[in-house]
Amino acid sequence: MDQTSKARGELDRLGQSLRVQLIALIADLTIRVHLRRLSLDEPKVADPREPLRYHYSTSYQGNRPATVTAAETASRATFLLRAAGWDVTASQEDDEGILWTVIVARRGGSDIRILTSEDTPAVAFRGQTPVVALCP
Repeated sequence: MDQTSKARGELDRLGQSLRVQLIALIADLTIRVHLRRLSLDEPKVADPREPLRYHYSTSYQGNRPATVTAAETASRATFLLRAAGWDVTASQEDDEGILWTVIVARRGGSDIRILTSEDTPAVAFRGQTPVVALCP
């Protein structure tokens, strides 16, 4: 197996691992889940300088149950991610008058961001693998 094939295999493994983690979070934290909207089609160019470097990235938006607060959603997300071995931080961000709780998780170069707010039932998920050069 050549260097390019090994690098692509590792990137694909990282992408699949990220998708599995996101599926678990989405299924636990949101209702009326439509996972076909969570796709990792092909790696995207993350850095156009030579050699080209690629990563997988995806996003998903769902809604939390009406009986669950944003604070409970953030707490549960933090618990699930830490239990899975992710380093987790939480912060607050104001976006045009909506105060979001932002959970950021990092593990092995991959990142997950979860945004939730008391102002809306929406829960946004964003995930990204590390950037990998596919050719030497």
